[in-house]
Amino acid sequence: MSRIRINAVLIQAVIAGALSFAHLHDLAAAAGQDGWKAWAYPVSVDLLLVAAWRRMRTTADNRAAWAWFIIALAASLGANVATAGLLDLGDVPAWLRILVAGWPALAFLGGTLLVHSPQAAPTEPQPVTAATLPSPSEPEPVPDVTVERAPEPAPELPSVPVEEAAAPAPAPVSAPAAAVPPALLDHARKLADTHQATTGSRIDSATLRARLGVPAPLADAITAQLA
Repeated sequence: MSRIRINAVLIQAVIAGALSFAHLHDLAAAAGQDGWKAWAYPVSVDLLLVAAWRRMRTTADNRAAWAWFIIALAASLGANVATAGLLDLGDVPAWLRILVAGWPALAFLGGTLLVHSPQAAPTEPQPVTAATLPSPSEPEPVPDVTVERAPEPAPELPSVPVEEAAAPAPAPVSAPAAAVPPALLDHARKLADTHQATTGSRIDSATLRARLGVPAPLADAITAQLA
């Protein structure tokens, strides 16, 4: 348990509280509140002061707390001034008797409003749902590029006379390899790699020709370069 440190502020508070308590008692007794009732008035004023002070420390909107604090402070200061010789305690005016008699109801009203006043509930952050989150953009699939080449028309052979046709045909001369464009060769290499990874065997000329849509000589030339 922490010890109470006695300092000048605490001593001053005790002296001020004792004097204010005695003045309120004397004023209540002079206004016709004798016995234990005169001692209850200082307690009522001090309790209202404490309730208003606590409300001012715990609530941001403390206008009502300030109002009741000023009312209780005016009652305490008024009793101090009235008992300092400015008021004849043997002949208290009627309005002061009415004020002293009505103070318990006023103090009860102030204390009830200070303790039971509704406080604004803290606003809770709205939960973030999946609908509010931006959907990640998915990359569009790149379509497979298929190079289609129209078949070349077969060249027309000149008519050969009958005499020349009867002569023995010369030995066939191998046609030069067709030139393959680099882009077509790269695409064919990709198709060949995919075919080998899928089937486990190398792609042949007929399959490559069907995939590329090129003539047989060009497909053979590509297959030869892929070997």
